Amino acid sequence: MAMHTWFECKIRYDKTMENGMNKKVTEPYLVDALSFTEAEARIIEEMSPFISGEFIVSDIKRANYSELFPCDEEAADRWFKCKLLFVTLDEKSGAEKKTSSQVLVQAADLRDAVKKLDEGMKGTMADYQIASVAETPLIDVYPFKAEPDEKPEAGIG
Repeated sequence: MAMHTWFECKIRYDKTMENGMNKKVTEPYLVDALSFTEAEARIIEEMSPFISGEFIVSDIKRANYSELFPCDEEAADRWFKCKLLFVTLDEKSGAEKKTSSQVLVQAADLRDAVKKLDEGMKGTMADYQIASVAETPLIDVYPFKAEPDEKPEAGIG
């Protein structure tokens, strides 16, 4: 399985609020990219259709999620950062060793996030404990997708 490198990108722009007023907002998004440069290019490409007017990428930082569990249910509109502890036994000493890992789960609320996390982890052989689940401010996540160039040419009449 290919390791994804996730970058959290903050976008700063003038958002038109429900009352019609403009307000400067900074919104975090997650993109899958190979480098900071590529992350910046990707978030600009993804956001351009949605934001009329100027916007800047105000911050980019690496986010270490080992796995993502997206969900396309209408109600699941938030992203939760879940810290997992994997418990392994050291063969020689017999001591328990804990390794932590962070995953991102898309869910409706905290309870739903735990449920979806357990569903997503079903196939895992390792013993794990859920150390924490916290809602993130992420607006959206853009996993890497293959270029859409490979569409078949339309035949002529």
